[in-house]
Amino acid sequence: MADNLTPSQRSRTMARIRSTGTRPEMRLRKALWQRGLRGYRLDVKGLPGRPDIAWRNRRVAVFVDGAFWHGHPKAFREGKSGEYWDKKIRRNMERDRLADAALEDLGWVVLRFWDFDVEKNVDHCVDAVDQVLRQAKAGFPVRPRG
Repeated sequence: MADNLTPSQRSRTMARIRSTGTRPEMRLRKALWQRGLRGYRLDVKGLPGRPDIAWRNRRVAVFVDGAFWHGHPKAFREGKSGEYWDKKIRRNMERDRLADAALEDLGWVVLRFWDFDVEKNVDHCVDAVDQVLRQAKAGFPVRPRG
């Protein structure tokens, strides 16, 4: 998939892409709510990386990453999409790593889920969040599994 758009066409295309409230994110939020895992904040602007879902009191941040946009190896292959997209996705991947490190330096636990994992098995994702939240509530050192 080569990039064959003009800059103005690309700008219009990118403006239509949702960064919050995506279907996988909404599915995860609904499943968290049904499990009773509430009290989270959405799209938290004051934190590195702007987590999709965050429990400030427990210092747990959750991101739902789109496979293409965040560089999953099966969805994005460098050199196949054109120089513009290669550069953009590499920048996104680096930004994710920096956000994770900054949050961890602040004492936060970071959980990242691929959009397709949420779609395929949301219960597994909710189980991982639940485990981390329980450990944080109990005051144990928290390390996400996986």
